[in-house]
Amino acid sequence: MVTIKSKKEIELMKEACRVVALTYEELEKRIKPGMTTYELDQIAESKMRSLGAIPAEKGYDIGIRGVPKFPASICVSINDEVIHGIPSKHRIIKEGDIVSIDTVALKGGFNGDAARTFVIGKVPKETQRLVDVTKQAFFEGIKYAKKGNRIGDVCHAIGEYVHSQGFSVVREFQGHGIGREMHEDPGIPNYGRAGRGIRLEPGMTLAIEPMVIQGKPNILELEDGWTIVTEDGSLAAHYENTILITEKEPEILTIL
Repeated sequence: MVTIKSKKEIELMKEACRVVALTYEELEKRIKPGMTTYELDQIAESKMRSLGAIPAEKGYDIGIRGVPKFPASICVSINDEVIHGIPSKHRIIKEGDIVSIDTVALKGGFNGDAARTFVIGKVPKETQRLVDVTKQAFFEGIKYAKKGNRIGDVCHAIGEYVHSQGFSVVREFQGHGIGREMHEDPGIPNYGRAGRGIRLEPGMTLAIEPMVIQGKPNILELEDGWTIVTEDGSLAAHYENTILITEKEPEILTIL
C-alpha cells in the first residue's frame, strides 16, 4: 500500500531530508584524495547525529540468511562499484575516482534518502558525462512526477533519457516509496512503459534514484553480500533525491 502523508508527517519528512542535505554539504566540503571511505562514514554519522538524526543504514538488515547487517552509516561505491559499497579503513580515495555515496537519515520517525556521485579531481570527459547524465536522468524523470500521472511515466522518462545518451540503467535495483520505513511501495524502476502503474497523488513521498552504467547493464554481487559491481568493469554512477508529490510541481526534499 502506498502511504499518503498528512501535513504533519510531511513536515517531519522535510526535517529528515534536511539532515540528509546538510550531510551531503559536509561530505562535499571534505571529500578528497587520500581519505579512506571509513573517514567519510565517520563524517556522515557525526553530522547526522549532531542534527538529532540516526543513520538509518547502520545495522540495516535485508533479512537474507548469511548476509550480515549493514555495518556503516553510508554506502560508498567507487568507480565500477554501483551501489552498497561498505566503508573501509583500507579503501583509499584517489585522484580520478568517482565516488557514489548513498545515505538515509531517520528523524522524528521518518526517513530521508539521497545519493550523490562525487568526481575526485580531473577525470576523462566521458566519465564526467556519465555523472552528469545520471544526475540529469533524475530531473528528466521528475518532469512527470505530477498529480494524475502514473509511476511508469517517471520510470520510462529516466530509462529513455539514459539510453539516448548511450549508457545503461541497472534493472535489478530501483527507487521506492519512503516514509516511516526506508523502503515502502511503490517500487520505481529506472525503466518501464509510460501509462502503467499507480497514479501519483499529493502526499506521496518517493525516493527516485537513477543508477547508470557506462557499459553493459550486467551486474555482480561481491562476497560481502552487499557490494554490487559492474560485470564488465565499466564505471557506474548514482543520483537520488526524496521528492514530494504536490498539487503542482514535485518538491525535492533533499536539496536545500
